[in-house]
Amino acid sequence: MEKRSLKNTLKNGLAAAAIALSATTATVTATTAQTVKNVVLVHGAFADGSGYKGLYNELTKKGYNVTIVQNPLTSLEDDVKATNLVLDKQDGPTILAGHSWGGTVITEAGNHPKVAALVYIAALQPDKGETTIQWLQTLPPDADNGVLPVDDKGIVYYSREKYHAGFAADLNKADAEFMYASQGAFHAKGFVTPLTHAAWRNKPAFGIVATEDKSIVPDIQRNMYKRSNTKITEIKGSHVVFISQPAKVAAVIIDAAKSVSGK
Repeated sequence: MEKRSLKNTLKNGLAAAAIALSATTATVTATTAQTVKNVVLVHGAFADGSGYKGLYNELTKKGYNVTIVQNPLTSLEDDVKATNLVLDKQDGPTILAGHSWGGTVITEAGNHPKVAALVYIAALQPDKGETTIQWLQTLPPDADNGVLPVDDKGIVYYSREKYHAGFAADLNKADAEFMYASQGAFHAKGFVTPLTHAAWRNKPAFGIVATEDKSIVPDIQRNMYKRSNTKITEIKGSHVVFISQPAKVAAVIIDAAKSVSGK
């Protein structure tokens, strides 16, 4: 009787342990394979968040929750803070995407625990200790690049004369003029501020090369992305490829979301 009782006790204990292990495994699997449905978009210098409307529409109609950061453009630290405030409000894992200067911002802000992956849209991607200007100076600028010298207030703008050809060549004239009118006052000290920790070193990264870019030479984009083992997608478009090709840019963001959702 004692042997039978002991045998039954062991059998019941093993069964309970198996059930507990199964439940734990299911919980871990559900957590690691959680579907990523949040996207945060960070704009660059010489533009504001309004340019993301087309990309917002593409993503929201596919079920994504999209939030757009309005960078103050006063410093790298301030833009990272603004991005972190938005990330704090997300209800789960998030894809963090940045355009141009926004790439520098997401490289720092991407260390936020809710960021599951990074998407660089014709964007800068420095490493720890590097600055944005270092990368912009690695190759000669295009003749149509219209970034003006820093003014007496430490602010840099994009020129009206070159904005259409140099920044938004594949948009119509009216849209380019609106973008020019809505550009923020970018404090140039952001360009010379070193990164403290590059999120792409420990999080998946996806990068879009805008092949017709006149503001960030496409080979600079390629060189940064190759250095960081970023998954590269080339899209024919100007520096504002996210406006002229929103469906293609959305596809890269969706690919990033699915890849970290375990799908």
